[in-house]
Amino acid sequence: MRVLVVEDNLTLANGLAAVLRGSGYAVDMVHDGVSAAAVLSTERFDAVVLDLSLPEMDGLDVLRTMRARQHDAAVLILSARGESDDRVKGLDLGADDYMAKPFDVEELEARLRALLRRKAGLKVSTVAFGDVVFDLNQRTFFANGAAIDLPAREVSLLETLFMRAGKVVAKQAIIESLAGFDEDLSANAIEQYVSRLRKRLAPHGLTVRTARGIGYYLEKQH
Repeated sequence: MRVLVVEDNLTLANGLAAVLRGSGYAVDMVHDGVSAAAVLSTERFDAVVLDLSLPEMDGLDVLRTMRARQHDAAVLILSARGESDDRVKGLDLGADDYMAKPFDVEELEARLRALLRRKAGLKVSTVAFGDVVFDLNQRTFFANGAAIDLPAREVSLLETLFMRAGKVVAKQAIIESLAGFDEDLSANAIEQYVSRLRKRLAPHGLTVRTARGIGYYLEKQH
């Protein structure tokens, strides 16, 4: 899952990005409204954490612009401007949730998970494919009640394939879901992650198949 953090306080932005990356998200950051609008015009994200009081362009204008461009990322407004009219404006412009500063990081992560579930059309916090269950709240995969030990990046890769199980996911879409725009993640690197993931999934009845020249898909072993 790819998240954009739009926050002009560098300390807060870096801290929040570190927490989200530790949870397995691919995170990009920008620190002013004009940069946010520019990035959102060319890049796709699953979620945006958006401050309102931004230099150069207000957060509400960023939100208005991205929705006008049909960008469907879940938007969590994060702002010190806690007045009810700002909350109403943000929600009316297409924000999905609103948190006032200061905030609890664990609550923010929980709200973000809820928004991503809603965006995926899920009403439950677990998804199963074969004998493997994905707990979206913990961002952990289980088989026979035990957690499958996966590094964070392989969790993100499996999540991308798991949420589209049986369907081909293009290599470029996988790259975008795993890496920010300041990371150079090649198709060869994706192949290495896929190879390692196959070995970890083999005991649990799942495998990752290659759609040659296109991408990968998750399949139950027969």
